[in-house]
Amino acid sequence: MGDVDLILDGTLGEGGGQILRTALGLSMVTGRSFRIERIRAGRKKPGLQAQHLTAVLAAAQVCGAEVDGAVLGSQRLEFRPGRVRAGNYQFEVGTAGSTGLVLQTVLPGLALADGVSELILQGGTHNPLAPPFDFLAEVFLPILRRMGLEVDAHLEAYGFYPAGGGRIRVRIRPVGRLQGLELLHRGRMLEHRIYAVVARLPTHIADREVETIRKKLGWEGKSTSIQVVESVGPGNYAAVRIRCEQLTELFTAFGQIKVPAEKVGAEAARQAQRWLQADVPVGEHLADQLLIYLALAGEGVFRTLPPTSHTQTNLEVVRRFLGIPLRLQPQDDQGWICTAGVGR
Repeated sequence: MGDVDLILDGTLGEGGGQILRTALGLSMVTGRSFRIERIRAGRKKPGLQAQHLTAVLAAAQVCGAEVDGAVLGSQRLEFRPGRVRAGNYQFEVGTAGSTGLVLQTVLPGLALADGVSELILQGGTHNPLAPPFDFLAEVFLPILRRMGLEVDAHLEAYGFYPAGGGRIRVRIRPVGRLQGLELLHRGRMLEHRIYAVVARLPTHIADREVETIRKKLGWEGKSTSIQVVESVGPGNYAAVRIRCEQLTELFTAFGQIKVPAEKVGAEAARQAQRWLQADVPVGEHLADQLLIYLALAGEGVFRTLPPTSHTQTNLEVVRRFLGIPLRLQPQDDQGWICTAGVGR
């Protein structure tokens, strides 16, 4: 297909699908073409899997891109974007692959499009290897609204791993330019909640999860709840939701075969405790997603936990596409500062 603007190594940093998703999103925004080689080369199943392929095809449809290498298992992809077109789109992962990760891929482009878009995404909504729908709706999207972007998301059907079958509907009202964000403190805790969700499984699993979390966090019993939901296949997760003056954070752990409910609850509690003790507003998963929009805004700052390899990888891809000052530096033993823009 000829020369491209950027060549990316798919083994960069953590070497997963995040490199591809971020590259697709920023290619749509900037109009810069790219080639990515050795996609997920170090993974047990290397190359494009179903949810990655869905993300590629979704991005290509939204911006009328020319694509080469968009087949299952491919470790090489060329993507040449056209103009982003607002509209109504429906994308189906076809497995329990994450609908949220497909949304993350196309959202940067549609956030800056020329009209309102509505998406229907079918597949996994609650997957242990991706942010669950609850996180998108309660943590991530409210912060984007503070940056001027109106995005509303609704869960129409739960989809757990491995059966999938979930469905979300998203409405995006774009903004001409994103506003900068300053998120250095979380403020007072206003509310905390422990909950567990089960589908086609005994409710005692959820009972044990929330009780384990409650004991580890030292909270009262009235802060817990259990929800039984319908889904195509069985599924379970436990969550801790903490609402503060400046933001809400959510920490989840998923039930798995042969993993005791107490261990699932303990993992959710561990994540929450780490965040509470660090006294930073932005958790590690939120940091992954926010730095893209901070960079697109061209200015802003937030405090977060020490970055994961996922975050560091994302940072490098964003720098390659946007070329703006974007820094992630330690502030103290527990907190790091992410800054975008000159003079910060």
